Amino acid sequence: MTSASVQSEFKVVSILDTDLYKFTMQQAIFEYYPTTQVVYRFTHRDKHRQFSRACIQKFREALNGFADVQLTQDERAWLQDKCKFFKPAYLDYLQSYRFKPEQISATFLPSSDDPDMGSVKIEARGPWLETVLWEVPLMACLCEMYFRYAEQDWDYTGQEEQATHKATSLLDARCTFSEFGTRRRRSFVTHDLVVRGLIKARDAHEWKQGFFGTSNVYFAMRYNLNVIGTIAHEWFMGIAALGDYKDAAGTALDLWSNLYGDNLSVTLTDTFSTEVFYREFDHRRASQWKALRQDSGDPKVFAPRAKQMYEELGMDHTQKAIIFSDGLDFKKAKELNEQCQLLGFKCSFGIGTWLTNDFKTKSSGYEERSKALNIVIKLGSIDGKECVKISDELTKNTGVPEVVAKVKEMFQISVS
Repeated sequence: MTSASVQSEFKVVSILDTDLYKFTMQQAIFEYYPTTQVVYRFTHRDKHRQFSRACIQKFREALNGFADVQLTQDERAWLQDKCKFFKPAYLDYLQSYRFKPEQISATFLPSSDDPDMGSVKIEARGPWLETVLWEVPLMACLCEMYFRYAEQDWDYTGQEEQATHKATSLLDARCTFSEFGTRRRRSFVTHDLVVRGLIKARDAHEWKQGFFGTSNVYFAMRYNLNVIGTIAHEWFMGIAALGDYKDAAGTALDLWSNLYGDNLSVTLTDTFSTEVFYREFDHRRASQWKALRQDSGDPKVFAPRAKQMYEELGMDHTQKAIIFSDGLDFKKAKELNEQCQLLGFKCSFGIGTWLTNDFKTKSSGYEERSKALNIVIKLGSIDGKECVKISDELTKNTGVPEVVAKVKEMFQISVS
């Protein structure tokens, strides 16, 4: 197959072409924070990699296509059937929802060396209830525009087969996994090829339950897969900035549990660091939440520390699970799976970029890596208050430096 640069113009296929957690988040905002105003901000972690002016112009043009997207009656019926935690009132709202491209600003910032190359500043502004759905499709759209118009030394050769091989290796190693690759995928076509490859591996394998599903709602509906998703960092970030950081994690967990019960009880731990999270994760909450998700820091220390935490609460950790989702590949998943088996934890893996943006350059004869973008969009401010994410890895801190330092001091986290 040829590269994306010679395909038809970018088209948004469905409002469901995003991760499930954006809808679970939107319903929670619909319930608790319907009038809250926010700003989302874009971060490009690879500071030495530039965008072309043409790429950003195409990105801006592509945003206009989102205005026509809406939930169809068939899609609503599928959500009602497969995601029974969505309430009718929320689905009514979602069916009336329309993206507003005017909420997005994308400013090209030319470099001093070349006016046609540079960086980009992207923000989404408006009600949290509306802008919450922009994050994942914005990132996916920017990635697709970059690999259409800025970096074209690649094609789709072997993508489906590669996904089949990777999935087979994971299944052979008895690693339960889900596909989490929407936001940083190379393109929609790539995503489709990868999901088809994963299904092919599952269907040919004796251990079919090892491929657990996908975070992408559209592909779950299209291919009759489990759809995976729960809570987001921004839930903790927003609630903390609006109220009191000292009990923000507990408040965020309790509001979520009150809305969803046991349905979506997998929690991230690292918004303000896992150690801070454990201070509020008492016996009641640890009983309610069935799994922890590791998304930053050293994954090898996570399960032993979680086991210790559950033991200190007098709980049987073998009845709990861990979902790993940070920069995974086969080697990491296999090692972590073996560690969890020894410790007695159930575990699974949410795998993204390694599946949906793993390419080689054509010019090297498919020998050299065609590097994926390392980008994020995070909640920047809420009702005028700056938001931060500390994470378990120093380089992943998000937010205004002074506010990050203040929150670290509050939680007695090393500022260095």
